[in-house]
Amino acid sequence: MDSQEIAEILRRVNTIALVGASDKQNRPSYEVMAYLLEQGYTVIPVSPKLSGQTLLGQKVYEKLSDIPQPIDMVDVFRNADAAVGVAREAVDVKAKVLWLQKGVISEEAQQIALSAGMKFVMDKCPKQEIPALGLEK
Repeated sequence: MDSQEIAEILRRVNTIALVGASDKQNRPSYEVMAYLLEQGYTVIPVSPKLSGQTLLGQKVYEKLSDIPQPIDMVDVFRNADAAVGVAREAVDVKAKVLWLQKGVISEEAQQIALSAGMKFVMDKCPKQEIPALGLEK
């Protein structure tokens, strides 16, 4: 996917489900969630371990299907094996974009997402892409 397509995704999405959210401030998922909130996105943390708690002021859900509102993008902070299951869940909740974080590479998750008509980004981080593309608010 080229930078123009990534910029278009980041301009169009509003609600992001962040799968693999952590309450540890030194973890990349925490830092990215905080950054995306600062940029004006609605970020919904997903973590079975933290379900029912609040993270950065947002209610944490156990799984994507528990989220009571439409999801534009699913940002995955899980390993490649787990990404396949998350891709299936993203299809089930009719998310528009599946985004696998840096270091998360799964051809199977890509096929699941693309076959369902979703946009797909792999091995990239929105916290890096937003400033690189001049999209910071």
